[in-house]
Amino acid sequence: MVAESIRGYRVIETASPPTYYFPPEDVLQKFLEPSSQTTLCEWKGVARYWSLRVGDRVAPHAAWSYPEPAPGYEAIRGYLAFYPGPMDACYVGDTRVDPQPGSYYGGWVTPEIVGPCKGEPGSENW
Repeated sequence: MVAESIRGYRVIETASPPTYYFPPEDVLQKFLEPSSQTTLCEWKGVARYWSLRVGDRVAPHAAWSYPEPAPGYEAIRGYLAFYPGPMDACYVGDTRVDPQPGSYYGGWVTPEIVGPCKGEPGSENW
Protein backbone atom coordinates (compact mmCIF):
# COMPACT_ATOMS: atom_id res chain seq x y z
CA MET A 1 0.00 0.00 0.00
CA VAL A 2 1.43 3.34 -1.08
CA ALA A 3 -1.40 5.66 -0.04
CA GLU A 4 -4.59 5.47 1.97
CA SER A 5 -6.77 8.31 3.16
CA ILE A 6 -10.20 9.38 4.30
CA ARG A 7 -9.08 13.04 4.15
CA GLY A 8 -8.41 13.39 0.43
CA TYR A 9 -10.28 15.34 -2.21
CA ARG A 10 -12.41 13.99 -5.03
CA VAL A 11 -11.96 16.46 -7.89
CA ILE A 12 -14.39 16.35 -10.79
CA GLU A 13 -13.69 17.98 -14.14
CA THR A 14 -15.92 18.30 -17.19
CA ALA A 15 -16.35 15.01 -19.08
CA SER A 16 -13.94 13.13 -16.79
CA PRO A 17 -14.31 10.65 -13.97
CA PRO A 18 -13.08 11.89 -10.57
CA THR A 19 -9.42 12.25 -9.71
CA TYR A 20 -8.49 11.63 -6.07
CA TYR A 21 -5.92 13.82 -4.33
CA PHE A 22 -4.25 12.45 -1.19
CA PRO A 23 -2.78 14.58 1.61
CA PRO A 24 1.03 14.14 1.50
CA GLU A 25 1.08 12.77 5.04
CA ASP A 26 -1.18 9.89 3.89
CA VAL A 27 1.29 8.82 1.18
CA LEU A 28 4.40 6.74 1.85
CA GLN A 29 6.90 9.27 0.50
CA LYS A 30 9.75 6.72 0.50
CA PHE A 31 8.26 5.25 -2.70
CA LEU A 32 8.22 8.57 -4.60
CA GLU A 33 11.09 9.86 -6.74
CA PRO A 34 10.93 13.35 -8.25
CA SER A 35 10.41 13.40 -12.00
CA SER A 36 11.47 16.15 -14.39
CA GLN A 37 8.04 16.05 -16.04
CA THR A 38 5.60 18.93 -15.66
CA THR A 39 2.32 19.70 -17.36
CA LEU A 40 0.03 22.71 -17.47
CA CYS A 41 -3.64 22.47 -16.61
CA GLU A 42 -5.52 25.51 -17.82
CA TRP A 43 -7.54 25.47 -14.58
CA LYS A 44 -5.24 24.17 -11.83
CA GLY A 45 -1.84 25.41 -13.02
CA VAL A 46 1.53 23.64 -13.32
CA ALA A 47 1.66 20.03 -12.14
CA ARG A 48 4.84 18.43 -10.84
CA TYR A 49 5.32 14.65 -11.25
CA TRP A 50 6.84 11.78 -9.30
CA SER A 51 7.76 8.26 -10.33
CA LEU A 52 6.76 5.46 -8.03
CA ARG A 53 9.45 2.91 -7.10
CA VAL A 54 8.63 -0.17 -5.06
CA GLY A 55 11.53 -2.62 -4.98
CA ASP A 56 12.65 -3.21 -8.57
CA ARG A 57 9.35 -1.98 -10.03
CA VAL A 58 9.12 1.58 -11.34
CA ALA A 59 6.05 3.42 -12.61
CA PRO A 60 7.41 6.57 -14.32
CA HIS A 61 5.50 9.82 -13.76
CA ALA A 62 2.75 7.92 -11.90
CA ALA A 63 1.84 10.65 -9.40
CA TRP A 64 1.44 14.41 -9.61
CA SER A 65 0.60 17.42 -7.52
CA TYR A 66 0.16 21.16 -7.77
CA PRO A 67 2.73 22.89 -5.54
CA GLU A 68 1.31 26.33 -6.43
CA PRO A 69 -2.23 25.77 -7.70
CA ALA A 70 -4.19 28.46 -9.47
CA PRO A 71 -6.74 30.49 -7.48
CA GLY A 72 -9.73 28.38 -6.57
CA TYR A 73 -7.67 25.19 -6.22
CA GLU A 74 -5.68 26.07 -3.09
CA ALA A 75 -7.22 23.13 -1.20
CA ILE A 76 -5.21 20.60 -3.25
CA ARG A 77 -1.85 22.40 -2.79
CA GLY A 78 0.78 19.67 -2.37
CA TYR A 79 -1.77 16.85 -2.39
CA LEU A 80 -0.83 13.85 -4.55
CA ALA A 81 -2.89 12.18 -7.26
CA PHE A 82 -2.07 8.83 -8.86
CA TYR A 83 -2.73 7.38 -12.29
CA PRO A 84 -4.53 4.11 -11.55
CA GLY A 85 -3.29 2.38 -14.73
CA PRO A 86 0.30 1.72 -13.60
CA MET A 87 -0.77 0.53 -10.14
CA ASP A 88 -1.52 -3.07 -9.20
CA ALA A 89 -4.88 -1.82 -7.94
CA CYS A 90 -6.60 1.35 -6.73
CA TYR A 91 -9.77 1.39 -4.65
CA VAL A 92 -12.49 3.79 -3.62
CA GLY A 93 -13.74 2.11 -0.47
CA ASP A 94 -14.08 -1.56 -1.43
CA THR A 95 -14.56 -0.82 -5.14
CA ARG A 96 -11.64 -1.44 -7.46
CA VAL A 97 -11.30 1.35 -10.01
CA ASP A 98 -10.47 1.26 -13.71
CA PRO A 99 -8.25 3.93 -15.24
CA GLN A 100 -9.79 6.67 -17.33
CA PRO A 101 -9.33 5.87 -21.03
CA GLY A 102 -6.28 7.29 -22.78
CA SER A 103 -2.84 7.96 -21.38
CA TYR A 104 -3.15 11.63 -20.42
CA TYR A 105 -6.00 11.77 -17.92
CA GLY A 106 -5.91 10.42 -14.37
CA GLY A 107 -9.55 9.77 -13.55
CA TRP A 108 -10.69 6.81 -11.49
CA VAL A 109 -13.65 4.97 -13.05
CA THR A 110 -16.06 3.20 -10.71
CA PRO A 111 -19.32 1.44 -11.69
CA GLU A 112 -21.52 4.51 -11.09
CA ILE A 113 -19.53 6.63 -13.59
CA VAL A 114 -21.47 7.02 -16.83
CA GLY A 115 -19.56 8.16 -19.95
CA PRO A 116 -18.59 9.14 -22.41
CA CYS A 117 -15.36 10.38 -20.85
CA LYS A 118 -12.41 12.35 -22.16
CA GLY A 119 -9.76 9.96 -23.41
CA GLU A 120 -12.16 7.69 -25.26
CA PRO A 121 -11.71 7.47 -29.06
CA GLY A 122 -13.18 10.57 -30.69
CA SER A 123 -12.90 12.79 -27.59
CA GLU A 124 -9.67 14.56 -28.57
CA ASN A 125 -11.39 17.88 -29.39
CA TRP A 126 -13.85 18.16 -26.50
